[in-house]
Amino acid sequence: MGSSNGTENPIPHYRLIYQFRFLLASLNIDGILQESTVYRRRERLNKITDGLGLEDVYSATIERIKAQGGDKSRLGMGTLMWISHAERPLGEDGLCHALAIELGSRDFNADNIPSIKTLIACCQGLITVDKETSTVRLVHFTLKEYLSAHPDVFTSPHSTIAEICLTYLNSQHVKALSDNPPRLDEFEPFLRYCSLYWGVHAKRELSDFGRSLAMELLQDYDHHISATCLTLGLEWLDVQPAYFFLKLSGLHCASFFGIVEVAAALIEMQGYGTSERCFLGDSPLAWAARNGHEEVVKMLLGREEVDPNDPNDFGQTPLCYAAAMGNEEVVKLLLAREEVNPDCRDNNNRTPLTYAAGYGHAGVMKILLGREEVDADCIDNCDRTILSYAAEGGCERVVKMLLGRGQVDPDEPDSYGRTPLSYAAGQGNEKVVKVLLGLEEVNPDFLDKGGRTPLSYAAQGGHEVVAKILLRRGQVSTKEPDNCGRTALSYAAEGGCRELVRVLLWWEEVSSEERDDGGRTPLSYAAEGGHGEAVKMLLGREEVNPDSPDNDGRTPLSYVVGGAPGGVIEEYTGVVGMLLERAEVNPEKPDNGGRTPFSYAVERGWMGAVEILLERAEVNTEKPDNGGRTPLSHAAQRARGEMVKMLLGREEVNPDSPDNGGRTPLSYAVDAPGEAMKECIGVVEILLERAEVNPGRPDNCGRTPLSYATNSGREEVVEILLRKCSTWTI
Repeated sequence: MGSSNGTENPIPHYRLIYQFRFLLASLNIDGILQESTVYRRRERLNKITDGLGLEDVYSATIERIKAQGGDKSRLGMGTLMWISHAERPLGEDGLCHALAIELGSRDFNADNIPSIKTLIACCQGLITVDKETSTVRLVHFTLKEYLSAHPDVFTSPHSTIAEICLTYLNSQHVKALSDNPPRLDEFEPFLRYCSLYWGVHAKRELSDFGRSLAMELLQDYDHHISATCLTLGLEWLDVQPAYFFLKLSGLHCASFFGIVEVAAALIEMQGYGTSERCFLGDSPLAWAARNGHEEVVKMLLGREEVDPNDPNDFGQTPLCYAAAMGNEEVVKLLLAREEVNPDCRDNNNRTPLTYAAGYGHAGVMKILLGREEVDADCIDNCDRTILSYAAEGGCERVVKMLLGRGQVDPDEPDSYGRTPLSYAAGQGNEKVVKVLLGLEEVNPDFLDKGGRTPLSYAAQGGHEVVAKILLRRGQVSTKEPDNCGRTALSYAAEGGCRELVRVLLWWEEVSSEERDDGGRTPLSYAAEGGHGEAVKMLLGREEVNPDSPDNDGRTPLSYVVGGAPGGVIEEYTGVVGMLLERAEVNPEKPDNGGRTPFSYAVERGWMGAVEILLERAEVNTEKPDNGGRTPLSHAAQRARGEMVKMLLGREEVNPDSPDNGGRTPLSYAVDAPGEAMKECIGVVEILLERAEVNPGRPDNCGRTPLSYATNSGREEVVEILLRKCSTWTI
């Protein structure tokens, strides 16, 4: 199905006709079935689908929703309001929670949560649940268009949503939650949405009631869990755990969302300082400047105590934030203040111009370059120039603007030896690469301190067009390895760039069997990434050894079966098949640690590869590695339940086999990674079903599975072991 706005991946006309017919039929099924004959029913359907009937059908359906008795009307219209006006799709549980909230209630009543089936019924066929994402959406994109064209369907939707979110956040139920670092997925499904978006809705439309609710929340915001949720939800912020215990004030929050009337009211309250810092050392002005909220910026700048040039803990001023985000009007407001330094340096010696260039904001750059104090050729603590950041950002206009000043060295390397061309090539910025290569001063084959060239970075990023542009220059080396022994072909193979691998193999001087310092070949990297086409091309070269081990003894087969991602794609399976088709490939070849491809496939939990390997008679499912660990031991430690079951079904597998340290598969299973806790319990139960498994067997250090489970805090596993130990006999 195409995009909701109908502009991307357009749906073929015939498919749209069928969709409309089906949709209209489903919404008019009662009327159609009232006709007495097949002919009359077909005529009724044809009248509906002759075009032009869709808007009338939506209008009629919405009227039916409103006319429902009891609470069904509120639930139906509320559901449509949330789906059509929410900032992001809501999951089933989140939507049901939203519709359970009674405005102004001091607590949240879980008994008031409707079921998703109830909501679907109340919406008369206008909503559906996306099974893949478990989100609730409108039945068709045309319904979204209809609701957008008829804003009077809902009364003050954004104000209502803001009030619902704030009512929930102010409830005793939420206030009782700890403001310590939470795992948000363990909390109520509506909490994250309320924390991240209540202010977005309030910014658009805010009632007096909503304003009072906002003030209630923000007066003690420092200790509210929604402050932590907001911090965790900021995609641009890489939050470290230590920051969780530092504060974010209500004024910071109001400034972040740009709700000027709430921010002003908080300032007037005693104890809300305008220069108060958040956990990053930022003032409320910095948060408003970053998000481009001009009115809040104006209001804060109008206060004498506010320092517009006040840096945070990293030396970044509000101007840095505004420049980085391309907020031109805010930049102008800040530069209108005499005390604001347009060329201020942060702790990394970067200026507002550096940030504007890096993010490709030509308008902000033009404003800044109009100031005499601004140095267009300054370097930061890594010796990177503003042109270097602009080239990496990929804005051709910004690059040309800097080059046009005549003071900029277009080939100046930074402290790592990388030039602007190197960064542009690494990001695949074709237009910028062409601009730079058009300058005589630019060396297309410049080596950085790691021995890498622009071609090397383009190959690693899979940027075929940029690589071809560089190769056409004729001054670019394709065979010289970097300081790690890796060639452009090695990087291209790792990235699975089929066309680039083909082009590089066409070059006579390129060696397809070149080993890097770790002994790995291009085939090894291509196999690990599951890049079938690249593997096929490399296997077609006579000089390529399909079973070549690296310095750790691992072969391409070992890497592909051990590196396949969860939800294995077909291409990985194809690579395994291609390698095993070659007579030279030994499926039982151990690496330096004694581990075989089968051992890695079992640990990874990839049943497809395991089944393929088991077709080979030489594969030993019980073969221990140099540490005495069997495939079952590795599967148990990773909580691979399916693998454990499969292995235990084979006669040759010993379910209680100890390794060199005396640890059994059960000993490893009880100590599985924390994120696999649920699976861990299942594996423990599977192993304990076998009579040979001794739950009290100590290892060489005298520790039993019970000891490991207790030490890891696995209470459920401890209970299972205690029950089993009480019944187990030697």
